[in-house]
Amino acid sequence: MQKFSFNRRLVIIIVCLIVSFALMTVSVAIRNKKSTPPLVQQFGNDIVGLVDRVVAIPSNGLSGSVSSISELLNTYQENQQLKKQVSELAQTKVRDQTLAKENQQLKKEVSLNNSLTDYTAVTASVITRTPSSWQNQVVINKGASAGVQKNMPVMSGSGLIGRVAEVNKTNSKVELITDNNDSANRFAVSITTKSGKTVNGVLSGYKAATGQITMNNITTKAKISKGDKVVTSGLGGLTPKGLYVGKVAKTTGDDYGLSTKLYITPATDLSDLNIVTVAVTKS
Repeated sequence: MQKFSFNRRLVIIIVCLIVSFALMTVSVAIRNKKSTPPLVQQFGNDIVGLVDRVVAIPSNGLSGSVSSISELLNTYQENQQLKKQVSELAQTKVRDQTLAKENQQLKKEVSLNNSLTDYTAVTASVITRTPSSWQNQVVINKGASAGVQKNMPVMSGSGLIGRVAEVNKTNSKVELITDNNDSANRFAVSITTKSGKTVNGVLSGYKAATGQITMNNITTKAKISKGDKVVTSGLGGLTPKGLYVGKVAKTTGDDYGLSTKLYITPATDLSDLNIVTVAVTKS
């Protein structure tokens, strides 16, 4: 009885294997002959595709977000680098302009120093100029240790700008020719007219509205014309003779019509002083 039962199980297993093999063979044959898979296989494929799309959507979104954040960070870094480059270019431009201006001023001082044959030229920089005394005085970085003494003339560019009024060890105070104070030490000057006559006078003040120096109480009958040069006369013994001051810009009569008043355009722009030269008398 047990043997019969074992044989029956064996037969069933063999039949199942034969049926399975037959079904596999038929399925392969059908698949090869048809352009579309069986209905069950189609259903399975659709389920797999749907699951793949569901999984792919957040994955693609996350990948896109990471890519966008990376691009944003790169753009920010590039923007910061460009800002830095723009700032450096602006600073370089300002520095170049400053150096060019200083170079031009130094060239003028070199030319001026070559013309001061009777003096030792001491070049100095303006270190202080306060708004309250802008047209009256400046402080330079050369003093007694460099041979500077009180009343020595100070030049800038191509003309006289003032004289040393106070001397310290390492710096000096310069009184400008535009000083309108009554206590200012006025400069004695002379004008050589086109006819060859010499007219002497004293600088009397400064007109800030026009940037011109005034010269009053001229009683000579010599004709003074626009463009005549004004130089120091050397009278009074404080300032050497022949230092260039400027040119005559305009001549008018005084308030009483008894004398002539002159307006002189300075040889140097006194509103922009950086480099100056002190004419130290040779011993």
